Amino acid sequence: MLIGIHDFINSQPFLEPLMKRASGIGLEIRTGSPAQLADQLSGGELDVAMIPAIEYLKHADRFRILPNIAIASRRKVGTVLLVSKVPLGTIRSLAQDDRSRTSVALLQVLYSKVFRIGLKLESQEPDPEKMLENHDAALIIGDQALGYAREGALIYDLSEEWFKRTGKTFVHAVIAVREGIEIEFTQTLMDAKQEGMQNLDAIAETQAKKTGHPVSLLQDYLKNKIRYDFGEEEMEGLVHFQSLCHETGLIPQKLPLRLV
Repeated sequence: MLIGIHDFINSQPFLEPLMKRASGIGLEIRTGSPAQLADQLSGGELDVAMIPAIEYLKHADRFRILPNIAIASRRKVGTVLLVSKVPLGTIRSLAQDDRSRTSVALLQVLYSKVFRIGLKLESQEPDPEKMLENHDAALIIGDQALGYAREGALIYDLSEEWFKRTGKTFVHAVIAVREGIEIEFTQTLMDAKQEGMQNLDAIAETQAKKTGHPVSLLQDYLKNKIRYDFGEEEMEGLVHFQSLCHETGLIPQKLPLRLV
């Protein structure tokens, strides 16, 4: 069975423990950006994948969600940032990192009524300084956003903005299963998650060596910013996001969440 998991810092509590277990249960793990994994799952190249929440909502008739595991946040998260050199209502061009399409959708949900008509959107490689070189603003996500600061810029944490407006948990990514695929390793995934939760300090130290981020920043991020459950609060937040995406025209219809 083929499973895809993105290789960002926030996925390491699943990815590292699961890789140790994969061969024993006949599981092949592929990594890529959340957007790439969504395309591969939709195209039948993967059986299971951690994908942007918006991609599940677009294909809710074809995918099911694995319960108890997600990438979510409540209040500030630090890895989904709108950085602007000018006031929001005067932004003329915006560079966006679309490796996670949920962040792009969240930007539209939060600010579509604030942005000026005719706003130019352009997808770019995830390099904050290059993104802002020729654009008024940039949507920066993932590891490149963590700890990012720019003198004189307005920086909005989209998870924090979401919580201010809704009071709900925001779900960034879910583990989705293609229709017709039988899952026999759910307990293995839960065991991997449990091991990861017990070793966040070690994971932070490993990722600090790889990325150059301070260990303390990564410890705070993994322990206090990211929520790894998919329970009632996360479902409520995802359903509310679904409604707003539908109102904004980002998804054609609202369907009940389907769990494995």
